[in-house]
Amino acid sequence: MDNFDWLLQGFAEAATPTNLLYAVIGVLLGTAVGVLPGIGPAMTVALLLPITYNVSPSAAFIMFAGIFYGGMYGGSTTSILLNTPGESSSVITALEGNKMAKAGRAAQALATAAIG
Repeated sequence: MDNFDWLLQGFAEAATPTNLLYAVIGVLLGTAVGVLPGIGPAMTVALLLPITYNVSPSAAFIMFAGIFYGGMYGGSTTSILLNTPGESSSVITALEGNKMAKAGRAAQALATAAIG
């Protein structure tokens, strides 16, 4: 039962408004940098590392997670709209998503990538 209590304490820490704000900021920054072709999620985290120097460790890890997933979504954006995959994980997105964009269904392709 002790491990379950630790798990609930971790969720309570992550669900504070401050940490949720750091997650949203991380996603927005990660998406903005991840849109640049050739910069993957790992490079995005490395580039935005200095932003987390003045926050608590738990907020920094939450922000890193937001940056990473925002960078992954940003890579799918360039794959769909420009047919330029920024990292190897978005090559298939470039193949199918760009066909959808050329057919006038870019918004649906971007929404599918965001949900995925």
